[in-house]
Amino acid sequence: MLSDLFHIALLIFAYANVWFLISLALRRNDVADIAWGLGYLLIAGYFIATRPLSETAWWVYGASAVWALRLAGHIFLRTLRKKEDFRYRQWRQDWGRSFYLRSWLQVYMLQAAILLVVAAPLIVAGWVPQGESGFWTGFGMGVWTAGFLLETVADHQLARFLKTRKNSDEILQTGIWKNIRHPNYSGEIIVWWGMFFMVAALPYGWAALISPVVITLLLTRVSGVPMLEKRYEGNTDYEAYKKRAGALWPKPSERWSQ
Repeated sequence: MLSDLFHIALLIFAYANVWFLISLALRRNDVADIAWGLGYLLIAGYFIATRPLSETAWWVYGASAVWALRLAGHIFLRTLRKKEDFRYRQWRQDWGRSFYLRSWLQVYMLQAAILLVVAAPLIVAGWVPQGESGFWTGFGMGVWTAGFLLETVADHQLARFLKTRKNSDEILQTGIWKNIRHPNYSGEIIVWWGMFFMVAALPYGWAALISPVVITLLLTRVSGVPMLEKRYEGNTDYEAYKKRAGALWPKPSERWSQ
């Protein structure tokens, strides 16, 4: 068990260093967002290559592969069409002479560490040689499917909007985005809760709870919602949008809140 963790950690940190070198060559740190999803394929590949897998593990790895390839492809196409993401551009300015060291530590090494934590359902699934699919596998797949569809549709609607909007201050307020300000993050959170439920009945399945908890905290408190909300501070249209739409879930209507 410990040897597996050691080998997986070596694999993921080596993988992160490769992407750091790619970022230096391309002069853009937002390639880390492409690397994020694909890193989970390495962990699944490690277990597929080193041991027989349970039925539950194949469900988990299949779901993670579909999610990772869809997300990485979406971000890759988005990256081709625009300059470096505003968050990374801001760090490039703020970090000054320490930019390269801080990029390596605070973007790539930190992302590798977080990836290892969030991948807990994949690691648990690979550790357990027995695990026939049952209620929790099916329930988890249902939750995962709902999150995956929500994230996919939200990303598609946003990509279409960005192609046609008239100025950078215009805000998407139609489709799924009408009542939820960050439905793509909502979908991401639901995906990882689904991953946890899929392995919840396995030995050590309780340990995988750290995965959706960390993702939820990151997207709601650290790098997701807070950073994007700060970008639109002072935008009167966005302030009105905030009053009407919830950050991750629709706000209760006045009829239900009375």
